[in-house]
Amino acid sequence: MDTTGRPNPLFRNLSAKIAAIPMILTALVIFVGGTAWTVIYSFTSSKLLPKKLFEWTDIINIGDWSLSIPTGIVWKSFVGLQQYERLWNTNRWMVSIENLFIYGLCSLVLSFIIGFVLAALLDQKIRFENTFRTIILYPFALSFIVTGLVWQWLLNPDFGIQSVIRGMGFVGFTFDPLYNADIVIYGVLIAGLWQGTGLIMVLMLAGLRGIDQEIWKAARVDGIPAWKTYLFIVIPMMRPVFITTLVIIASGIVRIYDLIVAQTSGGPGISSEVPAKYVYDYMFQGQNLGQGFAASTMMLLAVAIVVIPWAYLEFGSRKRG
Repeated sequence: MDTTGRPNPLFRNLSAKIAAIPMILTALVIFVGGTAWTVIYSFTSSKLLPKKLFEWTDIINIGDWSLSIPTGIVWKSFVGLQQYERLWNTNRWMVSIENLFIYGLCSLVLSFIIGFVLAALLDQKIRFENTFRTIILYPFALSFIVTGLVWQWLLNPDFGIQSVIRGMGFVGFTFDPLYNADIVIYGVLIAGLWQGTGLIMVLMLAGLRGIDQEIWKAARVDGIPAWKTYLFIVIPMMRPVFITTLVIIASGIVRIYDLIVAQTSGGPGISSEVPAKYVYDYMFQGQNLGQGFAASTMMLLAVAIVVIPWAYLEFGSRKRG
């Protein structure tokens, strides 16, 4: 209690703050602790989890007691940046980065465009809007494994889209992206867009429905074309929606794994490898934790590059305002 008689802000909503303590501690231990543990082990040559990471070299005997002191610490298995050097000199990792860049850029651009166009069409108060919205959003309810298996079947040249169209008389038609190493990542992209565009559409539709109808009326009175209204008035007003959508899409891109495993398992060869699969294979199949943790740390850095600017734009701008 301060001298003015007002309660200290620290003790406001005290019950809610106390109730949140277990969740906060869990997040600190699991997320922060796990992240620190991953980064530390990325500087080691550990194949499996070592029993001891540090070793005390100086021991002082005091009577019946032995005391280890930190003046002679030896960091067992420490190799510095060797795991990172090896990582960036590995062809498989470079292929996975290239695939992630292609998939990410195409997914980001096409998701925004397709999602916004669908949302703009549904915003016209069309008949059976709820039905169309449900149909478009339905794929998002499926897991990536199911989505991958469905599109693996659809893109199979023996009984998928190619077979159906050839059966219609177009015998020269070829459409087998999952079996072509040069374009396999685009076959994966088709499945990713099919599943994720519905969510983007819903987010965009919510943003459009939040626009004051008076703005539309004023634009029509002034004779402004619809496309200019969207481009110069509506889209700038939807900035918070676009930023949130960008973070959702970008974080999903960095973590893509299930879709690759279900559709191609990284093939043909290593042509559809992605960082998340690289990490899994080295940690759980190759039994090379040091290399897997180095790749994980690079993925964490990629996520931080996305999240930190978003947090600054969202919370920094509010604080300045």
